[in-house]
Amino acid sequence: MFSIILIALLILLITTVVMFLASILSKKAFIDREKSSPFECGFDPKSSSRLPFSLRFFLITIIFLIFDVEIALILPMIIILKFSNIMIWSTTAILFILILLIGLYHEWNQGMLNWSN
Repeated sequence: MFSIILIALLILLITTVVMFLASILSKKAFIDREKSSPFECGFDPKSSSRLPFSLRFFLITIIFLIFDVEIALILPMIIILKFSNIMIWSTTAILFILILLIGLYHEWNQGMLNWSN
């Protein structure tokens, strides 16, 4: 038992030292204004290189992830249909689809699915 704790502490110490050395060795020695500025054929940039990020893209990504996970959860339900009780399976499937439909209605009601804006 003592040797396992000793080995774990030794591994923790080694990884800490390696991360510390990698942090020190990866830092640049000096910061050059030309290297840290955006490249535009040698001219000074006319506007900011950081454009504001639209929140709509983030919301579309979240909606995609929700419905992508839905597919990953519904497909195994079809496979276990013949191994489970039909009443319990039906109740679970209906409840799951009902929760997804309520979420879809909420997104539609909030205007997240409106593509015209």
